[in-house]
Amino acid sequence: MFLKRSEETELMDDLSFTGDEMRITLKELETINRWLGGNNITISGLNILLSGNDTPTTIADIGCGRGDMLKLMAQWAHAKGLKISLTGIDANRSIIDYAKENTVDYPEITYDCVNIFSDDFQNKRYDIIACSLFTHHFTDEELVALLKILKNQTKLGIIINDLHRHWLAYHSIKYITAAFSGSHMIKNDAPLSVLRSFSREDWSKILSLSGIRKYSLTWKWAFRWQLIIPTLNNF
Repeated sequence: MFLKRSEETELMDDLSFTGDEMRITLKELETINRWLGGNNITISGLNILLSGNDTPTTIADIGCGRGDMLKLMAQWAHAKGLKISLTGIDANRSIIDYAKENTVDYPEITYDCVNIFSDDFQNKRYDIIACSLFTHHFTDEELVALLKILKNQTKLGIIINDLHRHWLAYHSIKYITAAFSGSHMIKNDAPLSVLRSFSREDWSKILSLSGIRKYSLTWKWAFRWQLIIPTLNNF
């Protein structure tokens, strides 16, 4: 069960995901992520990639959900006196509309409803691209293709914050969501997300097939991987 990544599709992967169920699910996901400390993994990645850099920076958050990570990045930049422009990216128009509502007080945040495998997205350039709890939604083959795209789109680097496939993580989130979640989708997708997530060996294989040799892969609590890929492209 835990030896290889599951290929079962999550309910959330349906682009018709909308309405009250969508709002409840995304809000609960933000709460779970905050409780388990997952947000700090992306922020610490920004500290690494932007160490000593005080120039205006463009950051894209792909699979942005309702914009909670974008808000945290905006708050982090404000506290450091950094000027950043943030773009939330998702292929689901309903999610983008909800994110706009949730981040209305942050003028530095804009949104783009686009498929990340489209030519439209691939022609865009950013200093940093961040992915939080996003990459496990794709097969190994899709991730190899995606990383080949992203490494050519970023000037400074890529930050990936995603789950570690582990039996304790699976059973913990299964029982937590069964006891406290009001969302059928969360109860189904949260443990499935763990089964779709990664071992260190999975990441090593995916990165090698993507032609990526320079990276930092660090295990973080609670059962997370922080993957930082410096790109240093000259646009």
